[in-house]
Order: sequence, then C-alpha cells, then structure tokens
Amino acid sequence: MAKPKEYNVPLLPLRGLLVYPTMVLHLDVGREKSVQALEKAMVDDHYIFLTTQKDISLDEPAEEDLYSMGTFTKVKQMLKLPNGTIRVLVEGLKRAEVVEFLSDTDYFSVSVQTFDDDESKDAELQALMRTMLDYFEQYIKMSKKISAETYASVTDIEEPGRMADIISSHLPLKLKEKQTILETLDVKERINRVIDIIHNEKEVLNLEKKIGQRVKKSMERTQKEYYLREQMKAIQKELGDKEGKTGEVAELTEKIEKAEMPEHVLKTALKELDRYEKVPSSSAESAVIRNYLEWLISLPWTQATEDDLDIHKAEKILHEDHYGLEKVKERVLEYLAVQKLTNSLKGPILCLAGPPGVGKTSLARSIATSLNRHFVRVSLGGVRDESEIRGHRRTYVGAMPGRVIQGMKKAGTINPVFLLDEIDKMSNDFRGDPSAAMLEVLDPEQNHSFSDHYIEETYDLSKVMFIATANNLSTIPGPLRDRMEIITIAGYTELEKLHIAKDHLLPKQVKEHGLSKGVLQIRDEAITKIIRYYTREAGVRSLERQLATICRKTAKIIVSGTKKKVIVTEKSVEEFLGKTIFRYGQAELENQVGVATGLAYTTVGGDTLQIEVSLAPGKGKLVLTGKLGDVMKESAQAAFSYIRSKAGELNIDENFHEKHDIHIHVPEGAVPKDGPSAGITIATALVSALTGIPIRREVGMTGEITLRGRVLPIGGLKEKSLSAHRAGLTKIICPKDNEKDIDDIPESVREDLTFVLVSHVDEVLKHALVDGVNNEGN
Repeated sequence: MAKPKEYNVPLLPLRGLLVYPTMVLHLDVGREKSVQALEKAMVDDHYIFLTTQKDISLDEPAEEDLYSMGTFTKVKQMLKLPNGTIRVLVEGLKRAEVVEFLSDTDYFSVSVQTFDDDESKDAELQALMRTMLDYFEQYIKMSKKISAETYASVTDIEEPGRMADIISSHLPLKLKEKQTILETLDVKERINRVIDIIHNEKEVLNLEKKIGQRVKKSMERTQKEYYLREQMKAIQKELGDKEGKTGEVAELTEKIEKAEMPEHVLKTALKELDRYEKVPSSSAESAVIRNYLEWLISLPWTQATEDDLDIHKAEKILHEDHYGLEKVKERVLEYLAVQKLTNSLKGPILCLAGPPGVGKTSLARSIATSLNRHFVRVSLGGVRDESEIRGHRRTYVGAMPGRVIQGMKKAGTINPVFLLDEIDKMSNDFRGDPSAAMLEVLDPEQNHSFSDHYIEETYDLSKVMFIATANNLSTIPGPLRDRMEIITIAGYTELEKLHIAKDHLLPKQVKEHGLSKGVLQIRDEAITKIIRYYTREAGVRSLERQLATICRKTAKIIVSGTKKKVIVTEKSVEEFLGKTIFRYGQAELENQVGVATGLAYTTVGGDTLQIEVSLAPGKGKLVLTGKLGDVMKESAQAAFSYIRSKAGELNIDENFHEKHDIHIHVPEGAVPKDGPSAGITIATALVSALTGIPIRREVGMTGEITLRGRVLPIGGLKEKSLSAHRAGLTKIICPKDNEKDIDDIPESVREDLTFVLVSHVDEVLKHALVDGVNNEGN
C-alpha cells in the first residue's frame, strides 16, 4: 500500500449516503454549512472530503456525529437549482481518514490522509476475485434487480479493490455495512467481506423465493375458489336459485354470531358450517348438517330472564291461583328467599306427588309466574326409549335431540321452570332405560354439563328449576327418586273443594262457555251436594266436569230464551246432573259381623275397602278372593296364623281351622288390590266372624300385623284419613308409630275424626268390636 498523503480540505457531511472511490454520482446539497463547504472547494482546487453522519436525523452534526473514514473526492460540476438547493456531480478518488478538525464555524475544514489500494496481484487474490464475480453473477440471476450490463461492466475492472467497491455499491446493504467495507483498507479482507455478504444475500433470496412460491400457490388456490364460486353463483342465478347456498351460508353465519354460543360450541358450529358449504345441496348430509346448525342456533346459551325476587308478590300469586297446598307454597317461597340472599342458588328439583286432579301441573305453572320465568312442560308418560331423553345420534336424516333439549329450545331461556310431567309413567325395554338417562338431568352436580347425543356439545341445565309430577312414587326407581325433593299433595277436603269450585273452577267454566258473570249462580249447598253425590276423588277433575255440564245446560237455557238467569240450588242439582251417582259415605248403616272397613292408599288418593269374612263347614281351607296381590295374601295368612295362636285368649274354638273353611273377600273384584296395610283389618274381620261379635260401623282401620300381634306403621295416613272423612267414618285406628303424621292432616278433618293409636292387635279389637275383646277373654 502506498504511503498516505495529507490534504487540508472542506468537509461535506452526507445523510443516508456513502460514496466509494471511483464512483461518480450526483448529490443535492441544501444545508448552509454544506453549501459553504462546496463553494470553498470550488474556489480552491475542487477537492472535498465526503463522510457520512452516524445519525441521519441530525441537521447540525458535530465532530463526534461523523465517521472519521470517508472518501476524498473531486467536484466535477455544480449547479444551483431554483429552490436554493445545489446539485453537484462528484467523483470519488481515494479512501481518506480525518487526521484533525481545523475549523467548524462556517463549514467543517479538516486535515485528511488518503490511502491507495495495493494493486499487486497474487494467485490467492486472483481466486478471490473469481469467486466474488461468480457469486455476484449468481446473485444477479436470482435477484433480477441488477442488469446484465452492470455485470459486464464489473468484469472489465482489473483492480481488485475497485471491483469489491463497485460490487458492494450494487448490493442492498445497510449504511453501517457499507461503512465497514469503506473502512477495510486491506483488499483481500475487503473481498472476503463482500463474498460473505453476497452469500448471505443469496440465502435471503432463496428464502424469499420459497415464501413467494407458497404465497403464489395460496393465492392461486384462493383465486380458483373465488372463480368457481362466482361461476356457481352465475349458474344458480340462471337456474332461478337467487343466491343458492352462498346466501344460506351468509345467513347462517350471521345467526351463529348472534347466538352468543360458548367458545367450544361456536368452534363446532363454524366447522359444521364449513362442511355444509362444501356438501352439495342434493346430498342427504346437507339436510342433516343444516338441521343440526338450526338447533345450535335456536338453543338458548346465555339468554336468561331476571328472577322477580319479591316474596310478597310471589305469595300473593300462589294464593290467588291455588287454595290450600300450604307446604308447596312455603317451599317455593323458601327458594325465593334463599335466592334473594345468595343470588347463586342452583335450581331445585321438586317432585309433586299425589293423585290426579289435585293441581300439580297448574301449580308448576303458577310457580313460573311467581318467579317471572318462562314455563315449559314435557310429558314423560309412555316414554320407554332412552333416546327420547338423550336424543338420537346424527347418523340418519330423522335424528332429533331429546325432549330435554327440545324443551329448552321451546323455553328460549337457560333458566325456565321445566315441568317433567308424569315422571312415574316412564318404562323401559330393549331400547334402554329413560329413567337412567334422567339421572344426569336431575343431578345438580352433573347437569351443568348435560350431554345430548344429537347436540354432542355439553349444555348447562344447572339454572333450570325442574319440577316433576307423579301419581305413584313406588314406580320411580330409587336412584331417580333420591335426586328429587318429594312434596306430597294428598288431596282436598270437602271444604277445600268447595272453595276451589267457587273461586277457580266455576269462574273458569263460565268464561269458557261464553256466559256472563251474573247469568249463572250455583249455591254453596248445591256445590257441596255435587262434591258428595256426583264425585268421588282426591282431586277436582270430576267436579270441574260436573260444573261444565251445568254451564252447558245453562248456555242452552239462555240461548233458547227460556230464562235470562239460572240459579242452581241443592234441590235443582238433579235437574242438571241427573240422579246421584254415589252414596255419600261408605260407612255401613249398621254394625255387622265379619265386615271390617279398611283404609287404602291408591294412585288416585285414599280409599275405603270393605273386607268380608264368611265361615262354612269344612276342613280349614283358607280362600282369598277379590284380585288380591301377594302382599295382601301374606297379610291374610299372617292374621290367620296369629288368630290360631291366640284362639283361646280370644274365646275362639281352638280347633276352628279343622271345622270351618274360611273365605276372605274384598269386594270390587275387578280392581287389583295390594299393599302392606290391611293386616289388622283382616284380623278384625276374622275375629268378628269367628266370635260372632259385630264390628263398629263408624270405625276405619289401617296397619300391618306381625305373627306376634304387633301393629307396624304404614304410609299415606293423610290420604287415608281424607277418604275416611269422605266416607263418613268418625274413628280411625292406626299404628302408634304414625302419630307424627297426624299433624299433616287438615285441621277441618282432624276435628271430625277420632284417632286411636295402637301398637298391638288386642287394642285394635278393643276399639273395633262392639263388646270389645281383650286378652283376658272379656
């Protein structure tokens, strides 16, 4: 390398630009200091030092803001432009480095030393030049931003250092990288740097090419799909199908967005929508997917009604809609009170159990009204297929969700009052057990993620208030019964029926038959007569039908013009309803031997049973008739065995079983009868028949018997007491262990009945037989 020479020249700072030696280019100069530096150069020998600013944002750079290494150049031409800017043509001569800053007042004046490249060539330098040229050629072919003429001009350069400078000037380098090459004085090192840079640029270009190809393929596919869709639209338009599936998909997309689905459900819906778009309309699968999407959209996922937690208002609504039923009303008001305090209570699961016609369904509707919730009813009577509850799998065209999901769609909110009507009427067969499927629905710990086979996605039922109704709890499987809070509605007393008829049934029937308010009047004693002689039920359905009959006949009288107002009295009831159907009260007119009145609990409420015993000469054969079930047959056998063991104490011939055939009969033989509460009734009838002592006609009894004569507790005392009251009985003999159940019996009934609590058959006989029988033989 030649010895450096020193020059005193003006300095021109460059922003974002660098000039290599041997380069010729135009510059636009506008800054005051730069203009003065140029003018000074033009006055002197046209030499000027060009260096680059480290920070291009500075308008007035200081010494430390400039690179010390720059280019010693010559100003070839200078032209002042109209806007005050000066355009100059400069030619780079040599690399130069600032030795000393001489002045920075009007312009920068510096002392620089210049450096010449070593022009000697050896074999290594020749190899480096060739490699650099090969790399540059490959780069030009890949880049396509540099013309072939540029490469040709570079190949004509013989100086290695100059060749490296020219090639680097054509590469897309950052200013710092260009400055590094400018500062590299050793030619071999400079060429190596340029080779490395070209190699890296080639790698970048390769990656850009791959990315570009991927993008191109993606764009081609997208363009192809767009083109095909546009073609499809045009074809559908020509065929008269206005928008085809595209319009449907857009509509479904909008509905899905508005449905406020949870994230996992939304993901499934969009996935199915994508499938629907691709499946041909003529395909059966298209209809299946469309139906599925419609179900997802129509289900309430977040929509809820706000509970009206005014406990006084709720109490008023319940009292207006229903007379009596205090226990149920109290339970609903308790739920409301807790909800108001916590605001997070899970929906309770109540089961209203009782005979038909006592108002279970209408009570559930009133609960919904009092809570300000939507009401939905699903009847489970006769359901014997598990898929009726859980839904069908989407494997065929007719698949549908289960009744629970259907009910939720009908409700339109996630917190309705959901009535599961006749839950005890479900059965099972080879298609599964629907009561087992109900276990998940009615379990507060599980129903927040209920799984329907059709919907597949989990659905939250935890905010639903489920109310089930049942006539017979014994047919409900134990695990299902365990999930529900049982509230028993036994039936109505005569007084309650009178109030219900006056306040609810009659106004309803008058309205339904188009009668005005004052046209029909039914006196209280007439309603009482209808209750006693034309109905025999725990509920009020038959009573409502009889009132409807009176309304129909009244409508005929009014329309024919015979009368303008009808008053129904006790005497005129038969004119409307015909002869009495029932004899009021089932109590015998006189005390009879071998006939005992038992109390039974059936699916339609309480009832009275006459148990008759007759003796005939024979060899001790025991005959049971009246379509008795196994339990009642066993009760008869137990009573018979007990009497045999106590024959002497009861003043009965100890060999009676060898001399007489005994026939036990329960009338109404076409009606099946069974249950564990007829033991003491059969025993009393047997003792009466064997001793000839009559049984008191006003006494009804219920209780099971053991072989030792103990009386066991029974169920349904309230229902049985109501039936005894209806039948005109005045004394009820019941097990001592049932004393706690007497409080559940309406006060109006308790006032008319005498309850005798017994623990042994001897006590039963003492109160049931006319003369009384005790273990002393009295």
